[in-house]
Amino acid sequence: MAFLQKEKLFTLRWFKEYSFITIGAFILAMGFVYFISPHKIVPGGVYGIAIVVHYLTEGVFEFWPDGIPIGLFGLVLNIPLTIAGIKILGPRFGVKTVVGFVLSSVFMDLITYLRVDGSAPLVEDVLLSCVFGGVLIGFGLGLIFKSRATSGGSDIIAMIIAKYTGLQLGQLLIYVDSVIVLLGLAAFGDWQIPLYSWLVIYITGRAIDITIEGSNYNKALLIISNKHEEIKHKILVDLERGGTYFKGTGMYSGEEKEIIYTVVSRREVAILEQYISQIDPDAFITVMDTSEILGEGFQNLKMKIDS
Repeated sequence: MAFLQKEKLFTLRWFKEYSFITIGAFILAMGFVYFISPHKIVPGGVYGIAIVVHYLTEGVFEFWPDGIPIGLFGLVLNIPLTIAGIKILGPRFGVKTVVGFVLSSVFMDLITYLRVDGSAPLVEDVLLSCVFGGVLIGFGLGLIFKSRATSGGSDIIAMIIAKYTGLQLGQLLIYVDSVIVLLGLAAFGDWQIPLYSWLVIYITGRAIDITIEGSNYNKALLIISNKHEEIKHKILVDLERGGTYFKGTGMYSGEEKEIIYTVVSRREVAILEQYISQIDPDAFITVMDTSEILGEGFQNLKMKIDS
């Protein structure tokens, strides 16, 4: 999480980032209300705890006959967690983070209140709900993260534990969310709930990555061939791509090798492989997936940061 930074109010970037937060919070809320909470799925985080509390308090309070509202309880948890995070970790949680979890909570309870069919799931199929709910939550969180805000909640718990234990933050996030998932198992006594919940956590993570990084269909290639000059010409002239030479030494032969590193589209991979097979069938090619390519010929780094 980034430390607090002063930002100019009412600039184009300011409007864009707060639009991302608002839209992201609304989409996240839709995912929970229509697909996740009606099936008692507990996908970690404060809203996972809130779902458990919501169903355990059903019929306990007269003014909340269906249980404590999920958004409200999530907000009640997020506020002290954020205050504790600021005191223990320092000013890492900006106004945008607070706006993000407040809007998420408000949208969650507002959508639930306005629904005609109450808390009924949009579709009865639990697996289908997990897939679509995970995608919506991940997309919403991705938009919030793109605005340089954070989700707060279990992230703060993991960061506090990391400070005092020295454990890796990524592992701790998994541990914290898993404990919350198992809380759902203990509360509802159904083994299907944690299994579906872990599926939602996985899908949400993938949706966040795609939202932030985009669907990248480019491939990175490492090519070792004695016909490297011909291959270079093919890449530069026919494909109109760039590349880099690396010096290498054969482990067995001890020969000096020219290694070509280049990034091309999936379609161009097939074209290049066919060409190399014709001029040097003994060439060695490694094709690697890429999550994000920034630089000349691809996405501009400055434009990405400014967008």
